[in-house]
Amino acid sequence: MNEDHYRKLESMYHATNVNEHVPADLSVREGGATLELPISEDYYHALGGVHGSYYFKALDDAAFFAANSLVEDVFVLTTDFNLYLERPVSEGTIRAEGEVLNDNPSQLVAGAVAYDDEGNELARGTGTFRKSDVELTADIGYKL
Repeated sequence: MNEDHYRKLESMYHATNVNEHVPADLSVREGGATLELPISEDYYHALGGVHGSYYFKALDDAAFFAANSLVEDVFVLTTDFNLYLERPVSEGTIRAEGEVLNDNPSQLVAGAVAYDDEGNELARGTGTFRKSDVELTADIGYKL
C-alpha cells in the first residue's frame, strides 16, 4: 500500500475540529492503526474514571482508520460499532490498536482493543465500515 496515503489520513485526523478538544496521536499502516489518547480529568465521569464516550472515540477512530487505510480514493463511514467496556481507567494513556478483520467489496469489518499503560485490556469493539461517495481531498484535511 501507499505510505503517502497513511500520512494523509493521519493529517486528516489531526486537522479535525473535535481533535482540538481531544488531543490524540494517530499512526496508520496497511490494515491497521494505533491511537494514543492521553487521559485528562476533563474526560472523567462522576466517579473519577474516563467516560465511556472516550473509550468509544479511541476504538472507533483506530478501527475506522484501519479500514480507511485500505481505501485510497474515498472516505469510509462507520455504519455500526459494538463496544465492550471492560475496565475503568483514570490516568495515563489509552492506546487503541485497530485492525481490519474482513475486507470485501461492499463493506469492511474492523476491530480495536484499548489498553492502559500497563498493557491491561480496557475495552474492545468492532465496527462495520462502508465506502462513501466523498473523495479524499485536501478540503477535508487529506493532505501533507
